[in-house]
Amino acid sequence: MTLQHGKTQARTAILVGGSTTRIWGMSAAERLRRQLKRAGVTDVRDTAEGLAGDEGVLLLRLDWAFEQRLVDALATRAGVALMAGDQPTAAHVAARDAAEAAAALAASGVPAGVERLDPEGLAGSYNFELRKREVAYVIPLDDRSAVEVEARSFAGSYKGVTDLVTKYVWPRPARIVTKWCAEHGVTPNQVTYVGLVLVFVAFGLFWTGHYLTGLIAAWIMTFLDTVDGKLARVTMTSSKFGNVLDHGIDLVHPPFWWWAWIVGLPAAGLPVEHASLMIWIIFGGYIVQRIEEGIFVRAFGMHMHVWRPFDSFFRLITARRNPNLIILTLFALAGRPDVGMIVVCAWIVICLVVHLAQVVQAFVVSRRAPITSWLEA
Repeated sequence: MTLQHGKTQARTAILVGGSTTRIWGMSAAERLRRQLKRAGVTDVRDTAEGLAGDEGVLLLRLDWAFEQRLVDALATRAGVALMAGDQPTAAHVAARDAAEAAAALAASGVPAGVERLDPEGLAGSYNFELRKREVAYVIPLDDRSAVEVEARSFAGSYKGVTDLVTKYVWPRPARIVTKWCAEHGVTPNQVTYVGLVLVFVAFGLFWTGHYLTGLIAAWIMTFLDTVDGKLARVTMTSSKFGNVLDHGIDLVHPPFWWWAWIVGLPAAGLPVEHASLMIWIIFGGYIVQRIEEGIFVRAFGMHMHVWRPFDSFFRLITARRNPNLIILTLFALAGRPDVGMIVVCAWIVICLVVHLAQVVQAFVVSRRAPITSWLEA
């Protein structure tokens, strides 16, 4: 092989072999084409015919399923072969050698002159996007293993550090609904639009003091907020518009829900004193919490929630939408939505103090050593 080892962006890929297995409603070839597009590889072929020169070419076996991180890493890593044990599954070679390398790979042989790397060697063991430590998967593909691939890809779409509802309650039902949506052609944006409608439904019900029915709409919305992101990731159909729409809704609606909750208390016969102060705490606390998190990211290049084990634990319960909804649901079921909102306001203040302490501690520690995530250790 004559391709120099190192960083180089491949623009062409060859799909080697074949597979009849479908994953998330997609053929193996379609799934790889979408993955390659995300990795910046725009020319995807079935043969090496007509290829020549020094440009890098990716070769990927269709009878293996790859995590996106591996495709991304391989697209910019020249002169390597991705190994699964003793099995070569993909390679990045020079265009002039693509035909010979594709033939070798189709026969389960390692192309000549390449460096052999396992998934950890190629892509590392920390997923920066999802904030968790995990070696990327490469799995032999058949009808029996398709279930494992879907399970791994779905689990791989989850952030490692998030709230306790998203982390522990939603995964099982969300996977079922995500599978149904993928197989029936439902797009992530369509799921997001349904969630947006429910944002307004919950707001209106809270505003008029109909807390239990409002909570049903709110919890369904939070569930769909999990589904749309997972559906986009597992089907590789995420878009800039969808990302802005989803995150924009997430960013804006929670304090308005809590405001509507306070407004609705008199209609429920449970007015509270100092309602204006509570509203100031809700909106001010929401803004200040975001500022605290932003300061941490800007100063240290990572989220405060991945710094230490305590920080990751506290993200489970910090005063974000889902933990606040748990508090409100429990008190609404007990017939005291007013007390529930008082507890939420108190929890917001407590969390602001905790996050401020995290920021201050990080600046103090950074004077002695760089701040790094415990998940990268």
